[in-house]
Amino acid sequence: MRSGRPSILVVRGGAIGDFLLTLPVFAALRAHFPEAQLSVLGYPHIAELARAGGLVDEVRPIEARALASFFTPCGPLALEYVEFFRRFALIVSYLYDPDGLFQSNVARCTSAQFIAGPHRPDEARGLHATEAFLKPLERLAIYGADATPRLRLGPVADDAARTRLGAAPLSWLAAHPGSGSEQKNWPASHWAVLLEHVAAETDWQLLLVGGEAEGERLHRLAGRWPEDRQRVAQSLPLVELAYQLAQVNWFVGHDSGITHLAAALGRRSLVLWGHTAEAVWAPRAEAGCVRLIRAGEGLAELPPERVLAGLYQLAAGGEGA
Repeated sequence: MRSGRPSILVVRGGAIGDFLLTLPVFAALRAHFPEAQLSVLGYPHIAELARAGGLVDEVRPIEARALASFFTPCGPLALEYVEFFRRFALIVSYLYDPDGLFQSNVARCTSAQFIAGPHRPDEARGLHATEAFLKPLERLAIYGADATPRLRLGPVADDAARTRLGAAPLSWLAAHPGSGSEQKNWPASHWAVLLEHVAAETDWQLLLVGGEAEGERLHRLAGRWPEDRQRVAQSLPLVELAYQLAQVNWFVGHDSGITHLAAALGRRSLVLWGHTAEAVWAPRAEAGCVRLIRAGEGLAELPPERVLAGLYQLAAGGEGA
């Protein structure tokens, strides 16, 4: 590291879950270099979560057109990003760069220490993703860092992000009935049965979460819950969604980035888990906060009654589902 106040850049693209599983890297760098200016080159709509949690100081867009010059061999480099990379004493990159073009081009404009990490963990090794992403930091003598993603949101100026779910002390359940793949989704008919039972048997409020592609599903499922006890959070900016999820008591969802977000926020979460490698990709949180319900023959075979029992156990603070 150079003398003086260091500047550190982490390059991290990927989907929501990939980014959230990299949060321990930001936390470890922040703890090891408390005086450093920490920046991230990533997708702003995701990476802003790290800034909201005080883990980074700056977010720059990885999809900027000028960055394309750093992925071609021996060509002229965009001056804007030559000057950008020169700011840093340390660059930790989790970019997919099989030919080393990005690393080579960055080396043309800076003498910063460059550490290349995996863009995805090697599932064959059975090492959890958070630990795989922390491993490259051993080159900086950072060992034994906390491998649990944690997102502690600070105060915000934006009224929409500050929105509270209710002034009175209410019990809120957040439900995310989607994911990035239909193969990871529990059938909508099962979700409908679950929500009908919970609505009838509790006085809980419901925060129903989904993206643009899940609009029709959210609309149908919202009809299974009393209108005066629900809020639909569809296609919210991630930071705004995070502030709302941080206020709920419990969360239920699939193997998805939003589930990783709920876990990182410390929400007690029930996860309907399919065939993804659990040892590598399961959400990590404080002991007892995340419970997985595993479906041996596929999620379609997971009965609503089992999920309902698991949810009530989670709400009561009981052992796994």
